[in-house]
Amino acid sequence: MSDARVRGLQLERLRPGVGKWRLRCLGVDGRGRSCITLGDAPLLSLAQARELAEKAKLQIALGAHPAAEKVLMRQVPTLSAFIHEKYLPYVQSYKKSWRCDFGLLRKHIEPIWGHLFLDQITKDAVLALMAKHRTTHAPGSCNRLLILLRYLFSLAPKWQVPGVAENPTSGIPLLKEDNKKERYLSSDEVQRLFEALKRSENEMLQHLIPLLILTGARKREVLDARWEDFDFERRLWRIHTTKLGKPRFVPMSDSVVKLLGSVPRFDCDWVFPNPKTRKPYVSIFVSWNTVRCAVGLDEVRIHDLRHSYASFLVNAGRSLYEVQRLLGHTQIKTTQRYAHLSHDTLLEATNSVGLAIGGNFEKGEWS
Repeated sequence: MSDARVRGLQLERLRPGVGKWRLRCLGVDGRGRSCITLGDAPLLSLAQARELAEKAKLQIALGAHPAAEKVLMRQVPTLSAFIHEKYLPYVQSYKKSWRCDFGLLRKHIEPIWGHLFLDQITKDAVLALMAKHRTTHAPGSCNRLLILLRYLFSLAPKWQVPGVAENPTSGIPLLKEDNKKERYLSSDEVQRLFEALKRSENEMLQHLIPLLILTGARKREVLDARWEDFDFERRLWRIHTTKLGKPRFVPMSDSVVKLLGSVPRFDCDWVFPNPKTRKPYVSIFVSWNTVRCAVGLDEVRIHDLRHSYASFLVNAGRSLYEVQRLLGHTQIKTTQRYAHLSHDTLLEATNSVGLAIGGNFEKGEWS
């Protein structure tokens, strides 16, 4: 039944005494036809239905279609759908550590928020999640999760995904991390380690570990090294599998050249292959752990060899800029953690002034 006074207003009878007031109008995109439900009859009187219909028609004339919000709401994806249909395919195309993202999301986020729509995840929800996560995880782990969420929610507006008007993680600070481990090998410890490596059942370990110390390279960079990556004429090692996904070049010192000359060659492209498979090692932890424990260096991690390389450079008087370039750091602040290691070098330098001018300062005598 159509109303004679308000064009498009209709009463749809569902059963005796019960109906729906509906307004037929232009579609959300301005083309075609749409039907807006105004309310139930007889709870809503004819006069009230006419008033609502006039307001709806005015909204449409002003460009704010009443049904637009409902259409938009139906387009908002759940967090799980956004992760698997948008986020993961994107990061897989460029991010080497995308599996870490997937693991964090699958373990800590999807079980709690996976069924929620993006517009249902608020800042309060993020704060509550991080507070709970902090009870069982270290500050560094909490920060990694928060950084991941911050990046994930920043992509939705860029891709014009409905449901995220603003990032719910914005304004939430990272926790202070006091759990950074710094362990540097001394020259004596390195020599003890080298002697133990010769007795290792893993015949490649005596070549692999020294290269880590001599170049400051990351473990995976050495494990995946190919002979074709080393330019002995120009003394450069081109590393393909860097943390940032971009290749970098490492100068080859005399010691590195000699070391590589002693590495046994196998019928494969890899420099340090597993002799049984002729492929790169998946893990060397067992053999490494055996060696480090044998010389009383149980707490030394493989990544500490990279720190030790930096400490040897700094204490030899090399600048932080040189250390930054050799380690492949993109920001100098990452390298500045090694600045304190130059104290002994600086102390020796400042003592040279007293030696230069001479004098017995304990007795107040000048020579």
